[in-house]
Amino acid sequence: MTAWEQQLTACDCRITMPRRAVMGALLEAESPLAPQEILDRGRQVHTRLGLVTVYRTLELFLRLTLVRRVHREDGCQGYVLTSPGHHHVLLCRDCGRAVEFPGGDDLQVLIQRVEGETGYRVDEHLLQLFGRCTACQQGESDA
Repeated sequence: MTAWEQQLTACDCRITMPRRAVMGALLEAESPLAPQEILDRGRQVHTRLGLVTVYRTLELFLRLTLVRRVHREDGCQGYVLTSPGHHHVLLCRDCGRAVEFPGGDDLQVLIQRVEGETGYRVDEHLLQLFGRCTACQQGESDA
């Protein structure tokens, strides 16, 4: 049993074919996938997969921290798998490839300063960086 299946089982959630199809699409992806893209890929495994099921599955996976929502360069939201621990996402502006990098304590200093200046109590944050991956940088230098 895989880690994601164990996490579903531990929360008394069933491991269904639609959930397998959604997870399979995400496991194979190198860049964040929009729900429609997950549907298209997932239907290759489970032909009766529907868009509403994809959204419901993504919401479940978000609650279980199996996936994270990512803001893509095209303005749409996509989804990527998460790693254990606190991580953020770096997206390539050219090819869309997503990689995670660990979150650090240095962000806590900024959060504390913002709280002090605004009176807000920060309970969640989203840090996402955009750049160009090494492959896309090399492609530019080869041209």
